[in-house]
Amino acid sequence: MQNNRNRRPPRHHSGSFRRRPAVSFASNIDRAKYTQAAQFTESEEYVNRHQSFSEFGLVSQLVENVTRKGFTKPTPIQDQAIPLIMQGRDVLGIANTGTGKTAAFSLPILDMIARSNRTKKALILAPTRELAMQIDVEMRSFAQNMGIYTALCIGGVPEGPQIQQLRCNPNVVIGTPGRVKDFIEQRHLRLETTSIVVLDEVDRMLDMGFIHDVRHILGRTAQERITLFFSATMTPDINNLVNTFLKNHEVISLRKRETSHNVDQEMIKVKNREEKMAKLIELVTSGTIYKAIIFVRTKRGADRVAHKLHQAGVKVDSIHGDKPQRKRDRVIRMFRDNQIAVMVATDVAARGLDIQDVTHVINYDEPATYEDYIHRIGRTGRAEATGKAITFVEEPDYTPIKPVTPVNRPQQPLSYGRSGRIVRRFGR
Repeated sequence: MQNNRNRRPPRHHSGSFRRRPAVSFASNIDRAKYTQAAQFTESEEYVNRHQSFSEFGLVSQLVENVTRKGFTKPTPIQDQAIPLIMQGRDVLGIANTGTGKTAAFSLPILDMIARSNRTKKALILAPTRELAMQIDVEMRSFAQNMGIYTALCIGGVPEGPQIQQLRCNPNVVIGTPGRVKDFIEQRHLRLETTSIVVLDEVDRMLDMGFIHDVRHILGRTAQERITLFFSATMTPDINNLVNTFLKNHEVISLRKRETSHNVDQEMIKVKNREEKMAKLIELVTSGTIYKAIIFVRTKRGADRVAHKLHQAGVKVDSIHGDKPQRKRDRVIRMFRDNQIAVMVATDVAARGLDIQDVTHVINYDEPATYEDYIHRIGRTGRAEATGKAITFVEEPDYTPIKPVTPVNRPQQPLSYGRSGRIVRRFGR
């Protein structure tokens, strides 16, 4: 029998692949939530206990590095978390994205490593490659001239260079659960002496199905350790994890309001995919959008939308799980540096990416849950700025109400009669 597994799909006469039938998708979100204005409410102002980073008692080189980066006053999560971590306490931090959580755990970890004559070991787990890479970059910048080294362990790139980093006995290992677990099983990574563990974006990590990997990894670390969890939300699964791995922990809750309160939200109804694409192109080329992330449901859809926008003259690229890591890094760097105005993404980029000045989030495809929606639109309206979120909704029976406009009859040619008076001709 002929093996058909590797045969290419049939082509139709135009030479392109036959389009797959559309797969129906039902979001469970109340669509009224897509149309909310940003709320400019006076929130209770937080009063810092520490007015500068030098007041924490961090080692001098670390304070110098923080100052060089332009950090002056600690954010609320940093103000509360840094002293507790320096005291060796387990911490559960609940705060929105963009509040400075990375520095909140990086600075006290680096301080403890420096004070131990660089003998302490730390492990930081993140749900996505992009977030792990951002943490690594931030940690390296804080650790300049301190003789403290990191190793980055993420998928999507060759293992060789990462294994070489691990052989250099790094002080801090930063990675995603899948690759870290692989290295443990391959015996490239031993965690018995790792006494500081951080789980960043715990809720997203569990959403992505990493709970068993996380339990496996934490079980390999030192029994006497400092464990730090940071999350934007709390769920029963997170509570179970907290009760299992945190001891006499302190809870820091600074999530006063939803991320969406800083975001103007709007919904655009369309009848079908063709109209949706036409409306998207019209919106993106209108000149009102400076920097936008467009979220789609599938990897193939991300490439298709980016291709259509590129044909319309938009500076755009896409990011999704099937792209090699180096290409994803390049797209994110170009978007961050304003070399492209639009980045099309699957939900792999919905959490953790810290990109400044994103003015718009466009949900080309509806998210599956309201939590996903909040995580998506949280890419704009960061750090108390105001952003805008636009969600496309397909309703086949939708008929737009056309505005009533006066009918202007075309100007008819004029002629003059024998008496010299103007005579209007109504036809020729």
